[in-house]
Amino acid sequence: MTRIAVVPGSFDPVTLGHLDVIERAAGIFDQVHVLVVHNPAKTALFPTPKRVQLIEQSIADAGIAGDIVVTSWSVGLLVDYVTDVGASVIVKGIRSQIDVAYETPMAIVNRNLGGVETIFLLPDPAHAHVSSSLVRQVAALGGDVAPYVPRAVADYLRPS
Repeated sequence: MTRIAVVPGSFDPVTLGHLDVIERAAGIFDQVHVLVVHNPAKTALFPTPKRVQLIEQSIADAGIAGDIVVTSWSVGLLVDYVTDVGASVIVKGIRSQIDVAYETPMAIVNRNLGGVETIFLLPDPAHAHVSSSLVRQVAALGGDVAPYVPRAVADYLRPS
């Protein structure tokens, strides 16, 4: 039986912390779907196809091994995608108690709606303070985001 997990997020942009979670999930599960989801509460910096492309490039550049599918989902419930691809687990990276408080109700609802469990992975301490929102803010103000994001993202954000 193939163990399939879904790692959802807005990935706007993908960070080194995201890559850490993706790599660790790929080491635990036979197949990992990295799913770019639309968050109506956020205004995206990157269009969805660009986020998918940057994740694919970042995974390749990092040499992350495994059966990894990168795609997007914008219609319906996350649990619908998860069950449609035969996954039984959602993997979420959490940085702090704030993330736990935010993610726990969603994990409970996903379990109730589709029998899908959620696994929380703690970040590598080197990346625990980094969020996509922070990266966007630093980039918007002309700061160097290279320590926080994969090379493909840093290159894309670098002013020409």
